[in-house]
Amino acid sequence: MTNCLLASTSTVFGGSYLDYLFDSLRELYKETDEILFIPYARPTGISHDTYTDIAQEGFRNIGKKIVGIHTFRDPIEAIKNSEGIFTGGGNSFVLINALYQFGLIPKMKEVITNGVPYLGTSAGSNIAGLNIKTTNDMPIVYPPKFEALGIIPFNINPHYLDPNPSSKHKGETRETRIKEFHEFNTTPVIGLREGSWIRIQNNEITLKGGNLSARIFEKDGKPYELPVESSLNFF
Repeated sequence: MTNCLLASTSTVFGGSYLDYLFDSLRELYKETDEILFIPYARPTGISHDTYTDIAQEGFRNIGKKIVGIHTFRDPIEAIKNSEGIFTGGGNSFVLINALYQFGLIPKMKEVITNGVPYLGTSAGSNIAGLNIKTTNDMPIVYPPKFEALGIIPFNINPHYLDPNPSSKHKGETRETRIKEFHEFNTTPVIGLREGSWIRIQNNEITLKGGNLSARIFEKDGKPYELPVESSLNFF
């Protein structure tokens, strides 16, 4: 029953907030008038209210109302009674720390796997995987656990960047970091490029997003490309 859209980013280059996803969001939330927004990731440290205002401005374009979870006295009840959920991007460590602090992980997984439509962007997509160990973010807070919602049987590396052979940067590439992850972990990882998303619907997990492929990483295997519209159910 899971009904999710997990996007690499909220804003593609040259676009406005969520605009490249509007058609897909109309379909995702077609039976939902009010969407519960989880602003805990707080990109650049903005307030929960400011972040919620940004989300509302985006969703106004598809005629939906956004309400921030931070405005509820009991956030678990807010999750329980939600018609739809959106978790925005920012810092994955800050986000997962807050979810553990408020005890939201079990209830979020329950309602999402029971069919409440869910949108994640960036950090909000990271938490759909088995853990947040493949985030690009700095660990500026120390969450109790790295384990996440486990809605999908793999991890996402959002904002995936390919190595640039002409770059003077000599630090680790994304591919190098994911290979390091697989020295200690067996979880598959999908490098999700900007403008790509994963759609979960009717027990099908499908790669979406223009003509963009995704980079697939598996322990002890060579990375490979998977074209758009490919099924990810083999994981």
